[in-house]
Amino acid sequence: MTVIEGACHCGAVRWTYAGRPDDATSCNCTICRRYGALWIYGWADSVVTVSGATRTYTFGGPSDFCFCPTCGCLTHYIEREPGPLGRRKLAANLRMATDPDAVADLPLARFDGLHTFDDLPPDGRRVADLWF
Repeated sequence: MTVIEGACHCGAVRWTYAGRPDDATSCNCTICRRYGALWIYGWADSVVTVSGATRTYTFGGPSDFCFCPTCGCLTHYIEREPGPLGRRKLAANLRMATDPDAVADLPLARFDGLHTFDDLPPDGRRVADLWF
């Protein structure tokens, strides 16, 4: 099984993603565009596990944005309440990947979280296209 690992800059907060995501999502909502995050989604403590103490930022939505209290890197967000199956969705920030080359070929999914709250059509870009 493929495992993707990520960590904040200082290494105090780490995440692992079991498997290989189909894509990485770039969102233009008011918070994601400021953070510059690329999201890969899974279920907390199942597909995605996080270790290390974090601080959270919450603003009106259903999720807590989690970051390292030492270096300030945004590592993930997690839904505050479990869904119908008792699981909480967790999105890991792929920009924290410890091996960027291992995820560089993932296609980018685009989500318009600012205007329509809809998925946008693919444009052929990959994660590597946003590394620079």
